[in-house]
Amino acid sequence: MTAPRLDALEIGQVVADADYRISRDSLVRYAGASGDFNAIHYRDDVAEAVGLPGVLAHGMLTMGIAVQSVVDWLGDPGRILDYGVRFTRPVVVDPLEGAGIAVVAKVGALDPDAGEARIDLTVTAHGGTVLGKAQVRVSLR
Repeated sequence: MTAPRLDALEIGQVVADADYRISRDSLVRYAGASGDFNAIHYRDDVAEAVGLPGVLAHGMLTMGIAVQSVVDWLGDPGRILDYGVRFTRPVVVDPLEGAGIAVVAKVGALDPDAGEARIDLTVTAHGGTVLGKAQVRVSLR
């Protein structure tokens, strides 16, 4: 796969638009892989007892899913130089329906001298933004 060219990008250009689904199975698999077995990620009674609206997706799982759209666009995860987000709202994962996460990735800034672009992500679930200031700095040399 050929990497995107910096000179072909414009600020505001959408480079990825993707939808992902998280299920309770996804949460169990992520808990095992990450070692984060906090019961709010798999037990409704515990989540409700601490005042949460339901079982929540791990924040780092949501963050990892969101950047996948940029990885797919780049074709090489090694081109990601930096990635940061602010967790703004939890993703509640319904036991039957799961949760949908929508990601739109747009060019936020270009730096021709460095051969880099900043890709800004809009990440939503249940109609609200779940990751704020989600920005990915990528190398396009």
